[in-house]
Amino acid sequence: MDEWVKGRIWWIRAPLVLLLAQQFWLRSSDAESSGVFSPLTLGLHELGHLLFGPFGMWISVAGGSIVQVAAPLASAAMFLRQPDYFAIAVCGGWFGDSLFDMAFYMSDASTLERDVVTIGGQEPIVPNDWNYLLGSVGLLLWDQRLAAAVRLCASAIYLASTIYGAIVVWRIASAPRD
Repeated sequence: MDEWVKGRIWWIRAPLVLLLAQQFWLRSSDAESSGVFSPLTLGLHELGHLLFGPFGMWISVAGGSIVQVAAPLASAAMFLRQPDYFAIAVCGGWFGDSLFDMAFYMSDASTLERDVVTIGGQEPIVPNDWNYLLGSVGLLLWDQRLAAAVRLCASAIYLASTIYGAIVVWRIASAPRD
């Protein structure tokens, strides 16, 4: 990282760290909030249903959540290869945000009180992805506990990513100039 930080501009990245911190606070303090990454995550989630559709009902329903968490991880892996250490922090925030979105719907699996989003506003195939998935494996009554565990992981990942982003910005700001 010592070589990578040289010549980078810290003040362009600092507002993004502040945004990550604000989003972490918002998402961890209000379970019903939407994050800055939520629209992207929703689009990827719906794409996942389409991509996994040919493989049967269960995997099609699970495919939405699989793609929504795989996309930020794949993005982080891509930025690790480039490398772009700050982008990895942003992808970590996106991953945490995606987990918050997942936990939101997971917590509704047994009560079905929230509206679900569908492609084109058509009638959903299942009332809630997590109602179907957890019900099919006998864990529907665990929805609140599982959602709480996912939220805890989301909080830890989002916080760690924000701190890591701040460290990268600090390393850029304190790097010797050529």
